[in-house]
Order: sequence, then structure tokens, then C-alpha cells
Amino acid sequence: MLRRRLTSLLSTSFRNAHNQFHTPNSILPSRISHETPLLQFVQCPPDFPNPSTNRFFSYQNTRAYSSLLALNDLRDNKGARKQKTRKGRGIGSGKGKTAGRGHKGQKARGTMKFGFEGGQTPLRRRLPKRGFKNPFSLTFQPVGLGKIGKLINAGKIDSSELITMKTLKDAGAIGKQIRDGVRLMGRGAEHIQWPIHLEVSRVTVRAKAAVEAAGGSVRRVYYNKLGFQALLKPEWFEKKGRLLPKAARPPPKQRDKVDSIGRLPAPTKPIPLTHNEKEEMSA
Repeated sequence: MLRRRLTSLLSTSFRNAHNQFHTPNSILPSRISHETPLLQFVQCPPDFPNPSTNRFFSYQNTRAYSSLLALNDLRDNKGARKQKTRKGRGIGSGKGKTAGRGHKGQKARGTMKFGFEGGQTPLRRRLPKRGFKNPFSLTFQPVGLGKIGKLINAGKIDSSELITMKTLKDAGAIGKQIRDGVRLMGRGAEHIQWPIHLEVSRVTVRAKAAVEAAGGSVRRVYYNKLGFQALLKPEWFEKKGRLLPKAARPPPKQRDKVDSIGRLPAPTKPIPLTHNEKEEMSA
């Protein structure tokens, strides 16, 4: 029965293909069914538009596909899924009986804590201690008042606007490796003869006194890691389609070392002094 069915299907397919090749009036078969072969080459009529003289795109021979992909043909790539090792399922599996644990002993019967070496002094206790790394340490990049004064004279920094850490980075006063902020130093304080307003992470006593003596102000602001990235590279957030993060509050250990929270995006005007700050400057 199966042989007769296959013979009839093949004969019907060859007959349909032969008729289509010798029928110039038909471009595609009238219907696609289970009797239609997978690939059929159909001859185009002579009056079919030519691609060199017409805008319509055409081929001399056209392929008709009945099906290229089916849901039951979807498979994972080879090696994408790996079956777990089934232990204790017979000697023929290679992991039967003792399941790879061997015969007797502590490792065959149970587990022990990480780093246990059978009772002898473990390696972590045999090696000596060397150094100490404080996880709460902060690294600030120093910048002197003399360098800021030279950049102002060169026209790279506008002294009438607020000088932030982004301004110093764009002008080349500090390098690219800004880990925890910028520390303002008093080197070259004699070059500051006009009032300037700055926002940095830390400031020395000499630098603050020199800036305030010239009629300016220095404010210590706090930025976390994400805040520094938003301050120095705001275009990165715009490129990623993300909003600028909100300014973070300083941790309790740094609250007495900063004056205010850093503003985002980079500010252009200084924060007005409070009444207490004005009294301290006048005193």
C-alpha cells in the first residue's frame, strides 16, 4: 500500500512540473498542496517586464517554496544543553556504587569546611601577613592655586563663573584618574589676586585662606562614584538614554568634612553663603 502511494505521488509531481514548464501563461502554480514538490522552477512568459527596461524586479526563473521552517524543527545548538551527571545508577555508568567518592574515609562520608587540610596547619595560616588595605581610605587628586591662576591667565578657565571639578578636568588642570575627588592645595597662592569661586572635595587651610583673602569662596562638596561619572561625563548618560542620577548624601563619617551635597549637572553659579559663613569670614 505504501509503495503504491509513493508511486502515485511521484508520478503526479513529475506530471505537474512538466505541465508548468510547458505552460508559459502561468507564473506560479494555482495552488500549493501536499502533492506539490518542495522546489519548482517556473518559466516566465515572454511578455514579462524586463528588469533592464522596467522598474519592476523580476527573475527569469522563480522558485516557489511550500515551507522552509516549522516549529517542530526548532532545536538548540549542539552542546548548548548539557545533561548533569547521574551518580549511583549502576556500574556501567562509570559513577555507580561509590559515585566517585572512593572507599571509606572522611571525604567519602561527609563534607568539611572550606580550607580544611585534615588537621594540619592550613595554608592560610602558614603564610605570613603582609600589609594592610583600608577599605575606607580616600584618594584625592591635588591641584594647586598656581596652576589654576595660569589657566585663568591663558583663557582656559573663566574666573567669572563657578570653577568646578569638571571645569578643572576640561581645562587640563587635573588628570583623568579622579578616584574620590580633588584636593585644593595652596601652592602658588600669590598668583590669585582676584576673587574666584570653587567647588572641590577637600581644601587645605592655606588655600582656603588665600582664596577668601582675594574675595572668593571655596566649598567642599560630596559626590559618590556614580555622581562623579555624571559630573564629569554627562554625555554618557544621554548616549545611553538614561537620566542623570540624584545627588547622593555623604556617609556619616564624612558629614563633618564637607559643606554641602554636590549638584548635578555641573553648576555654573556658586551657592550663596549662609549667615554663619559670612560671620566666620568677617571674623
